[in-house]
Amino acid sequence: MMSRSPHRVNGCIAFLVTVATGLAAQQTPQVDPTWLKSDSAASRAEFTLVAGLTPANGGMNYDGASAGELTLTVPVHWSVVLHLRNNDQVLPHSAMVIAAVSPVPVTGAKPAFPHAATRRPEDGVSPGEHEDVQFVAGRAGSYLIYCAVPGHGAAGMWLRLDISATAHQATLEATPAKSP
Repeated sequence: MMSRSPHRVNGCIAFLVTVATGLAAQQTPQVDPTWLKSDSAASRAEFTLVAGLTPANGGMNYDGASAGELTLTVPVHWSVVLHLRNNDQVLPHSAMVIAAVSPVPVTGAKPAFPHAATRRPEDGVSPGEHEDVQFVAGRAGSYLIYCAVPGHGAAGMWLRLDISATAHQATLEATPAKSP
């Protein structure tokens, strides 16, 4: 976003150009309650990930959020299903759960849990396609849901996943963007 405001300098009118950049200029993404289905009785959470939902972060986002702006919290030992849908009209995207690391890897990450990635994570899911990822959240800790297509995760295409030993249900909340 760029704004121009007039100021007098030595009797002349000059325009001060202000460019809003960085995380402070971004709006906090809105959480759609339909993205998460939590079933405490079945110990199961289903989360819809829409890659490229909005133009935010150059389309490198899940559900309009990037760089950790959404946090999914799941109780430890729950079954987790990620429903990935690629709405990006141009680029492929994937989903992989990795340990929270900084910096976020450009490529070559390994899933934190068995089956916690799309089938071909570095190739991604083609535009308009979808794929489900199902795994068991076997260890409490901090993780990332990361796009493993080379460069995408490092460009900010990741969300936080907290696997909690104390939570009793899955939750989804908007969080400030920051390093993992």
